[in-house]
Amino acid sequence: MTQGRTPGWITAIGMMSGTSLDGVDAALIETDGVEVRRLDQSVFVPYAPELRERMRACFGNRSATNSEHVVADDLTQVHVDAVNMLLEKSGMTPGDIGVIGFHGQTVFHEPASGLTRQIGTPDMLADKTGIPVVADFRLADVAAGGEGAPLAPVYHAALMKSAGVEVPVAVLNIGGVSNVTWIGEGDDILAFDCGPGNARLDDWMLRHTGNPVDLNGATAASGKGDLMVEVKFLEDPYFDRVPPKSLDREDMAARIDGLVTEAKLGVSDGAATLANCTVAAIVAGVNHLPVAPKSWFVCGGGRHNHYVMETLASRLGVPVHSVDELDWDGDAVEAECFGYLAVRHLHGLPLSFPGTTGVPAPCCGGKLYTTKKAA
Repeated sequence: MTQGRTPGWITAIGMMSGTSLDGVDAALIETDGVEVRRLDQSVFVPYAPELRERMRACFGNRSATNSEHVVADDLTQVHVDAVNMLLEKSGMTPGDIGVIGFHGQTVFHEPASGLTRQIGTPDMLADKTGIPVVADFRLADVAAGGEGAPLAPVYHAALMKSAGVEVPVAVLNIGGVSNVTWIGEGDDILAFDCGPGNARLDDWMLRHTGNPVDLNGATAASGKGDLMVEVKFLEDPYFDRVPPKSLDREDMAARIDGLVTEAKLGVSDGAATLANCTVAAIVAGVNHLPVAPKSWFVCGGGRHNHYVMETLASRLGVPVHSVDELDWDGDAVEAECFGYLAVRHLHGLPLSFPGTTGVPAPCCGGKLYTTKKAA
């Protein structure tokens, strides 16, 4: 428990392994589940290429396989390493931390069928770190009829409330999938997945260059986007669906890959086209917002792609900023979020809402895993 805070305030570690499959982000925050104090302490531990490929092989599995259990333990060990690195960096001990928020790795997400699957071994994480763990954040929402995603909006709203930014404003996360949180007056928020984020471009780069990312968007910037591919991409019925709505990393993958292959695009032109599709999906989402945002703030790996950021600002016609301009850590926001959600779980506060996931009523979620010593 942090000195000088009321008993409801807890120091938490949040962890995120996103659909981009780059690695594990871990970050420290202090919160009572409503207000939040960022501690500006975070680490990133990359996945080894071999583990990344084994994780990728789990995508699309509706149920667990024998090999998946090994993958789950191996990716959890990377989370253990991240916790230890973060503790060392911050000078804290396990006893200083009240809870870990552990998202795990999403491998299948089909809420219309009542299914969302995140792999990982939360009891292993609790035992190896000596810190209680909250995991399984999405299950209750999906069971109650919600989309199970996105879950970051309540954290985005909490951060933005103290930032003094004029509303309406949008917080955009561009990870493997892109999602937006629209924040209006008072507690008015709306959120949904816009479309593919980095995933399609990352996979394209890995397949054609051996690099898992288009660093700073340089390859896309050197190419010319194919407008017809973009137009056909936007014909996907997902873009007409009224939010809240969510996507799996592999949704639209076959369609986009087919369009790009049919157009016979080279590496640079393909990268530009896929980046343009990412932007087009975000811009299309504006049609579903109550009022167009006056500004956008971007977090996640996609904000490092200069081509995406510049194209997004051009097409939206309003200021587009990195959240780093608000003194947030744009690489750690999603990890911080799950520390925040873990504390909300401990305090019995809802994680999702009708306007963020479409759940019928505000929904609590998560499951607490204690260490064997605590048990």
